[in-house]
Amino acid sequence: MKKDIQPEYKKVQVTCACGNTFETGSVTDKDEIKVEICSECHPFFTGKQKLIDKGGRVDKFKKKYDLD
Repeated sequence: MKKDIQPEYKKVQVTCACGNTFETGSVTDKDEIKVEICSECHPFFTGKQKLIDKGGRVDKFKKKYDLD
């Protein structure tokens, strides 16, 4: 590898909107990275999926297939 062309790899603090923080490696020039969602609050990892009803579609589906 050529000298002085590789970015510096350093430890940075990642902060999620839910309040979770962890440390990871990055080549960014910032000391902190802010994210909106992480493995502590993402529905895939927590198993708590949120069902969002857009315009009554869920109710319409339940009514159509008698799921109430």
